[in-house]
Amino acid sequence: MRGLRPGLTARRLLPLRFPPRPPGPRLMSGQAAGALERAMDELLRRVVPATPAYELREKTPAPAEGQCADFVSFYGGLAETAQRAELLGRLARGFGVDHGQVAEQSAGVLQLRQQQREAAVLLQAEDRLRYALVPRYRGLFHHISKLDGGVRFLVQLRADLLEAQALKLVEGPDVREMNGVLKGMLSEWFSSGFLSLERVTWHSPCEVLQKISESEAVHPVKSWMDMKRRVGPYRRCYFFSHCSTPGEPLVVLHVALTGDISSNIQAIVKESPPSETEEKSRIAAAIFYSISLTQQGLQGVELGTFLIKRVVKELQREFPHLEVFSSLSPIPGFTKWLLGLLSSQTKEHGRNELFTDLECKEISEIIGGPINETLKLRLSSSEWVQSEKLVRALQAPLMRLCAWYLYGEKHRGYALNPVANFHLQNGAVLWRINWMADMSLKGITSSCSLMANYRYFLEETGPNSTSYLGSKNIKASEQVLSLVAQFQKNSKL
Repeated sequence: MRGLRPGLTARRLLPLRFPPRPPGPRLMSGQAAGALERAMDELLRRVVPATPAYELREKTPAPAEGQCADFVSFYGGLAETAQRAELLGRLARGFGVDHGQVAEQSAGVLQLRQQQREAAVLLQAEDRLRYALVPRYRGLFHHISKLDGGVRFLVQLRADLLEAQALKLVEGPDVREMNGVLKGMLSEWFSSGFLSLERVTWHSPCEVLQKISESEAVHPVKSWMDMKRRVGPYRRCYFFSHCSTPGEPLVVLHVALTGDISSNIQAIVKESPPSETEEKSRIAAAIFYSISLTQQGLQGVELGTFLIKRVVKELQREFPHLEVFSSLSPIPGFTKWLLGLLSSQTKEHGRNELFTDLECKEISEIIGGPINETLKLRLSSSEWVQSEKLVRALQAPLMRLCAWYLYGEKHRGYALNPVANFHLQNGAVLWRINWMADMSLKGITSSCSLMANYRYFLEETGPNSTSYLGSKNIKASEQVLSLVAQFQKNSKL
């Protein structure tokens, strides 16, 4: 990724103040909606800069700063989610690429290739084509980034765009393209070379500790004592901040320093450390147990990957003997996936292809009903873990089903589970699946208490990442592969 262009000042990342947002989309009267839509169209015609002719691309003056500020002000005044989505949709659809120009320039490049013209002429024609492929709204984003607080505004705008897409308030290829363009621009501005690694301790500023606590999305912080434990002995907490706003967390990583690879999250987030004073001889492994993005508009920007790499180097400087690095990761979506399988088999007249006959008999006797329908009801709540018999009976089948979910369920050839996909892209190995690893309500309801270790063998992460991204091969341990083989033998999906 390219670095920040010269001239980006600290002020551009300062927060902008918007009106409080309502919980969701609301409806306006037809007359008011029509007036607002006309105002949106007039604003966009006025503030989105026209694309200069190719010959004048470096000689055309930038639009007045006030025009970009008008867009920021107008957008900030839209208190409703649906209104913001409407404006972004109009921007994407009406101010993208000039397809006529693209077709004309493409034809010119093809003609020159057929005529076998000299390289300089062909290169200039290709440059014209690249210029034609730049959407008009990119110019608006570029000039907004020069405003005080402009980059922060664009981060929030992309967060709004992602939310609108998730709510299906705005859809279509034009919207997806604008999201990709904005993501690419943010990736340049938040390039790793312009990010600072900072460690959080109990002596860090209160505002930083508060932000870290509020942004913890994986294992919520319950109290100040809980926060103190997570930044105390045998624990490390790091975050990236941008060079223009030092001290403001963008992405946060929590690490536990342990004697072995942890298999239970409660041992990390609830139990007190072995002593108040760290003994290096007791530290043999670094466990990445939580990574959280504080700015939703930066989704897809490779902050987490770079943060893990930087933290590994930092820990190796502090503990030269440290060689074991692993995550202890949640498995979001596993319960939902499993309940979907049980539902589909219930609809097919009680068909069972997930469990062996012996497992079906044992589980049915414990739950007192047909396995698919009754087990689905049990797993939909957290109460099933209170039955020791049911926990024992479910361990073997759920372990192999989870192994298949992580290893075999794919989206476009890559791991379906987003956490697995993240670590596998980084070059980690799907190393171990842990039973009864997260006994919190969230852990039980989202992943049936299971967690996974993704182990980082530092000398192998590069080749593993290349193999996964290029050939979609998942590197897994013998434990995981054995569970996958058991699934393939005993389950027939």
